[in-house]
Amino acid sequence: MPTERESPLTEPPAGRRKKSPDTWRMLRWVLAAQLGFAAVLLGTDLAQLAPQLTWPSSVPELTDPIGPGDQIRRFTPNHLPERLPSPGNRPILDTGDMPGRLVFATPDWQGEPVLTLTGRIAEGDALRVAEYLEMLSVRPKLVYLNSPGGSVRDALAIGRVLRMREMNTIMSASDICLSACPYVLAAGITRTVDPDAMVGVHQHYFGQNTMLPAFVAIEKIQRGQGEVMSYLQEMGVDPLIMRHALVTPSDEIYLLTPAERDSYRLTNDTGDQG
Repeated sequence: MPTERESPLTEPPAGRRKKSPDTWRMLRWVLAAQLGFAAVLLGTDLAQLAPQLTWPSSVPELTDPIGPGDQIRRFTPNHLPERLPSPGNRPILDTGDMPGRLVFATPDWQGEPVLTLTGRIAEGDALRVAEYLEMLSVRPKLVYLNSPGGSVRDALAIGRVLRMREMNTIMSASDICLSACPYVLAAGITRTVDPDAMVGVHQHYFGQNTMLPAFVAIEKIQRGQGEVMSYLQEMGVDPLIMRHALVTPSDEIYLLTPAERDSYRLTNDTGDQG
């Protein structure tokens, strides 16, 4: 006669209770569904990245001349062309070897101090620029830009710092202002750009890794685009300039013609300030 412990009528403790076959089938189905969903998301992201990884942009090089309707150029931030300013049109000379984060200085130019911002816009550069301006005994009114872009959020923050101080932005013939840099340019009370300077826009990731699943990144990307459009309106620039950015891939750049810069109010002065 079976003891009470061996009795088939006695249930094992809850922690040792065996799962029914139906439960195991359900768990396996859920796991398979999760793996399948992850595979679909990964495949979608890889499909978006594949053209950039295996078929690089076939549009002309950045230095090729542009014309109306032919303004999209290849953009590789780590391999920028060398653009050497000619003497007399800029307070200091820079080479095409762009610093990895903003380098700023305040040389005297025609008897007045000016601020020069050169290099990529890295995370944390907005705070660096603000602290640098605070420590100056004489605050410059003119800002020279030469940057391939970088952190969008820092560019917007730098722009607000410049606007709060009522500074003017300027670019000489051999300067570039690409990607996030035009948002700094937009901050000037007066915005002067030489016709031969490069000003261009394209899509941004707002700090998001492109390998993240789309459902994780898309909300922040949309919010970021909204912030940029609000910022441009705040600075007096037509937010419609974003239509070129939104349709230009991140490995390409849409170079704005002088006429477009004026029509979108990105520039508002054709006089000579330097």
